Amino acid sequence: MLSRDADSLYWMSRYLERAEHTARLLGVGLTQMLDQTPELAPPRWGRLLSALQATPPREGLADAYAITRELTFEPANANAIVACVALARENARQVRQQISSEMWEQINRLYLRVRATTPEAIWQSEPIEFYQAIKEGAHLFQGITDATMSHGEGWHFIQVGRYLERAGATALLLDVFFRPFLETPPGEPPILDENDWVGLLKCCTAFEAYCKVYTADVQPTAVAEFLLLNGELPRSVRFAADRIQRALQEIGRATGSRGAGRAERLAGRLRAALDYGQVDEIMADNMHADLASIQRQCAAIHNAIYQAYITYPVESALAQ
Repeated sequence: MLSRDADSLYWMSRYLERAEHTARLLGVGLTQMLDQTPELAPPRWGRLLSALQATPPREGLADAYAITRELTFEPANANAIVACVALARENARQVRQQISSEMWEQINRLYLRVRATTPEAIWQSEPIEFYQAIKEGAHLFQGITDATMSHGEGWHFIQVGRYLERAGATALLLDVFFRPFLETPPGEPPILDENDWVGLLKCCTAFEAYCKVYTADVQPTAVAEFLLLNGELPRSVRFAADRIQRALQEIGRATGSRGAGRAERLAGRLRAALDYGQVDEIMADNMHADLASIQRQCAAIHNAIYQAYITYPVESALAQ
């Protein structure tokens, strides 16, 4: 596979995962507004913005309309949903010969749906339904991809992009919620209440799955274990690390690239740390450092992928 095709498939997947993640968090934030006091709105929106690495709008953290407008439609925000869907579509357009016609039609439908909507239109009707449609559109694209595309080298680049984006985003989300929780001095009231932890689970579409494992008793330690170390939850960091390693192993076999070893080793190291991690030790030691390390490891895997498959020197290609 040409490096530019691999690059486009990889980023198509990452941008679509990013758009879906943002839509999910905004949907949860808007749903929480229905039964929260005005005092709870700013800290909750502040955590959401931090989890998306976004700056607050000029109107402040109490203005839900301004926040959703910035994270969905703001042209200057490269991580806004509109921008991410447009970039995913553009990368898909560049590899039309690599993807199925059904994949192209679905990402085009999602793009047109987003482009045809304005902040005023969704706010005056049902904004939560709009973000639900974005999530469903991304999920449908992923399902169509798995059902209609040959599970070869290109498909594995799509998997790497999806799960690398997911692992880093989930680790950052956990850090945003758990840092204030762990920094609260003993004896002081907790900064986050049960509704906040339920909100975190819903941000990862994991509330119902959590209840099946731990019952409806939502405890921070159990939430951390589930979202970080559970090997069966699709949005846990451990699950994502497993899929990253598997995909890189398959790409390495398909290409026979000599430079593939470093990316595979880094992915294996991340997976091993999560396979043998214990939530009590992580929280007692330095959870913030561990979550920051996961994000750095994801960045290192990304760089290793680029060095091995995307921006490798000509001499390396000739030597293979």
